[in-house]
Amino acid sequence: MSKTRFFGNLIKTNPTLPTANSSSAYGTATGIWTLEEAGAFRAAGDWPIPGSVAGAPTITGVTAGNAQVAVAFNANADAGSFTVSSFTALASSGESASGSSSPLTVTGLTNGNAVTFTVTATNAAGASSASSASSSVTPTNPARGVFFGGLVSSYYDTIQYITIPSTGNATDFGDLSVASYQNGACASSTRGVCAIGFDVNDNSPKTIEYITIANTGNTTDFGDLVGSTARFAGFGNSTRGLFAGGLNSSYSRTGNIEYITIASTGNAQDWGTDLVETREFPGATASSTRGIIGGGLNSSSVRTNSISYITIASTSTMGDFGDLTQGRDRLAAGGSSTRGIFGGGYYDGASQETIDYVTIASLGNATDFGNLAQEKRQHASASDQTRTTFAGGYNAEASATYVNSIEYITTASTGNGSDFGDLLTTNNQFSGTSNGHGGL
Repeated sequence: MSKTRFFGNLIKTNPTLPTANSSSAYGTATGIWTLEEAGAFRAAGDWPIPGSVAGAPTITGVTAGNAQVAVAFNANADAGSFTVSSFTALASSGESASGSSSPLTVTGLTNGNAVTFTVTATNAAGASSASSASSSVTPTNPARGVFFGGLVSSYYDTIQYITIPSTGNATDFGDLSVASYQNGACASSTRGVCAIGFDVNDNSPKTIEYITIANTGNTTDFGDLVGSTARFAGFGNSTRGLFAGGLNSSYSRTGNIEYITIASTGNAQDWGTDLVETREFPGATASSTRGIIGGGLNSSSVRTNSISYITIASTSTMGDFGDLTQGRDRLAAGGSSTRGIFGGGYYDGASQETIDYVTIASLGNATDFGNLAQEKRQHASASDQTRTTFAGGYNAEASATYVNSIEYITTASTGNGSDFGDLLTTNNQFSGTSNGHGGL
């Protein structure tokens, strides 16, 4: 191949040979070839064969995670002339991921920002056209459950947290300003708030403190309660946090309800009075519009089964909701935006294992859900839209056992509690909340 080729005014010396056509390695050639040479290469199977790109994949689903999304897809049956070597998922915000099969996980996304995705297939001939865009999806930070204070042989100032969609043991978050128990807690999607019950001297400082749930660290002062002291239930939505029942400033049982605006700081304000029951040690949970308060020890020292409801955005708008399957106090409550869950408690001299549920948007009596793995009272709950967890507590029937275990249920189903992990220590008479609960 040392001949000089003449083609018009172009002179080309030693043109390159075409590479062999084998598997997906289809070659290219440059230069000017005589008809005789081209025919010989073609007869030998060495002449480049034009390739075609694959058909566009089809996206079958997108699943949000923490700053990431998993993109599932089907490859097109038309793979073109060559074998597909890789697929690429591209976010509308510019991030991408490549790999040889479905799904592809695109990382580096911004939590809270909605994105869509397209997928292309690449072979030796190049990239396919893009798939149709996926539905919009928003990556989110997995919900954290946060637990404040408590008491066993000593008083705790500890704050600890769990990641609710996973399982595992609790992790240290930081500290309250004072070791305390019989607290109440509520949260928005960013801020957790704890109203202090009794401190190490069994005084009630009426202090309200807050944390930023996505971080770790000690609490910051928020303000003060109006008149409640301890043994109240905390709940709320993305705007308002509320504290219901408990003891008043005279250490008598009360039906008073106080509220705060979670995004700001300042003292609590009077919301109104529970018209159904005066109650100590109730449980409470909420949707974005309605709060429900169940159980408790009422003014007649009866462990009540009554459930009342309030309209969170108003003041003094409330009524009778229905009844729990069993009267009890010292129970824990959580749930999703649809269901309210009440678990455990104390009745007739014994800790309870009962789990009840209600549909928050309607009125009516609770329905049996299943049982906790352990009979317990004075425990705490934290929820996201899928799971409700129950942590710690006291089981008087098991040799007066304080509990460090955490269990969970799938809120939309029914059944018994399953093991989640353990708290840092045994704990009871403490409070829990999350940045993913049903009120958000």
